[in-house]
Amino acid sequence: MLKEERLDYILKKLQTDQKVLQTELSSDLQVSEDTVRRDLESLAQSGQLIKVRGGAIPHSPNPYSFKERIERHAADKQHMAVKALRLLHDGQTVLMDGGTSTLALVKILPPNLRLTIITNSVPIVTHLIEHPTIEVIFTGGRIGKNSQTATGMDTIRTLQKIRADLAFVGICSLHPEAGVTGLDLEEADVKSVMVEAANKIVALATSDKMDTAEPFKVCEITGIDVIVTDKPELPLFKPYQDLGIQVI
Repeated sequence: MLKEERLDYILKKLQTDQKVLQTELSSDLQVSEDTVRRDLESLAQSGQLIKVRGGAIPHSPNPYSFKERIERHAADKQHMAVKALRLLHDGQTVLMDGGTSTLALVKILPPNLRLTIITNSVPIVTHLIEHPTIEVIFTGGRIGKNSQTATGMDTIRTLQKIRADLAFVGICSLHPEAGVTGLDLEEADVKSVMVEAANKIVALATSDKMDTAEPFKVCEITGIDVIVTDKPELPLFKPYQDLGIQVI
């Protein structure tokens, strides 16, 4: 079998199974595991998959642009926001990153809820500016036009001064081995600091983001305390629950 045929087979199997294992591919393709390893490395370098120990997993299917993401899985994000709302109560200091899932939560905050919300998200600040009982702190920093979030050292320095009760983090990709990852290095750096700055970390993640990975690490999967998702009954969440992560 030609290399191009092997690569095509690997990508099709990845699309079907959401993961590939070197041992299985070696048997299926009747080549050595070293050959499979090189094939996976080639596909990883071209950005078509993410290598993990013993095989590979897909990238997250979600687009990067905020404007594209805002309409994607809108009903699921609304459902998740209602669940996440139960974790909030008066007097908390809450970090919220710039995901579209966190924006969905902000949009349903009751008008009498008293919180301090710290965020690097321009849309979240714009929405909360009209809320009567929530104190809003914007981290500052350089604004990314695609993400509509602030990043950079000014953002990080602000977050390093904070100790929050909760951090709500919109997640690009979650995987038991690869951990929490993202598409953009500067955004991943900001999320990493948020994870360090809060007592409890809540990941807002639709089920299509599970068992996927991207190039830039936010934290190990055990850095997450709670996953709020749209379809928690799916078996793909069991490995996370086995690690002590609450799934809502």
